[in-house]
Amino acid sequence: MSDIREITPQESEKRVVEELKKIYDPEIPVDIYNLGLIYDVKCEKDPVSKLNHCKVTMTLTAPTCSMSQVIIDMVKNVANLIEDGSVEEVDVEVVYDPPWDQSKMSDEAKLTMGML
Repeated sequence: MSDIREITPQESEKRVVEELKKIYDPEIPVDIYNLGLIYDVKCEKDPVSKLNHCKVTMTLTAPTCSMSQVIIDMVKNVANLIEDGSVEEVDVEVVYDPPWDQSKMSDEAKLTMGML
């Protein structure tokens, strides 16, 4: 295994995305990444700890989504799921502009939802 100090922010971004693809909206049988709820994943190496701090910019299907806090908490927990320990923290910024719509869904998600 690599020394966690050698793992680049870009590698951590890929690992965060892998974990985000395992988080499903409890009301929809599609993961939040393919659903199009994730707008950006950006990681930067902390100069002191040498670990990566990541920020996920995301939205929800609706501002009044009843499962919003559950989904946000699952995204924040992603740092704990990355086995190599290279991600120290995941901050979440929830935005509503641009608003989510079905065009943000991947083809895989549309197929799962019977939209293709």
